[in-house]
Amino acid sequence: MTKKAVLLCTLFSILFSACCATKTNDVKTTTGKTAFYDDAWELEYISGTRIAFEGLYPEKKPYIMFKDISNEFSGNTSCNGYSGKYTKKENSIQFGDAIKTMIFCEGGGEEAFLKMLGKVNKFAIDSDNKLLLLMDDVPMMRFKKIAKPQQ
Repeated sequence: MTKKAVLLCTLFSILFSACCATKTNDVKTTTGKTAFYDDAWELEYISGTRIAFEGLYPEKKPYIMFKDISNEFSGNTSCNGYSGKYTKKENSIQFGDAIKTMIFCEGGGEEAFLKMLGKVNKFAIDSDNKLLLLMDDVPMMRFKKIAKPQQ
């Protein structure tokens, strides 16, 4: 009976981990170019804040875009534009300090967004084609693809 229980638990663990796995490789388009670079990604979840997501970003949600060759990232924090450099190798990513425009922002959303970018060290594209920015293996931010915003 003990062997059956161990076997059943092992099988359940394997099935559970397979269902919860995320892809850690870049998603390729039909041209072979990585979709990670070709899209704007709008934030739809952020971890670690005491204020609800809709309270942080009531009108406009932050987004991020990546340039492949120059290793630059840019976007909008929901209030200010920002840009900076990143380094990426396989599924590891590090963001340099973001330079932002200087409009006063209320509500703490901008601060929470930029602070979390600084903590991220990995990324993944999940099975729903969402970009996950991770701290180790814990999703801290989730983005969905959007049409490129007007600059």
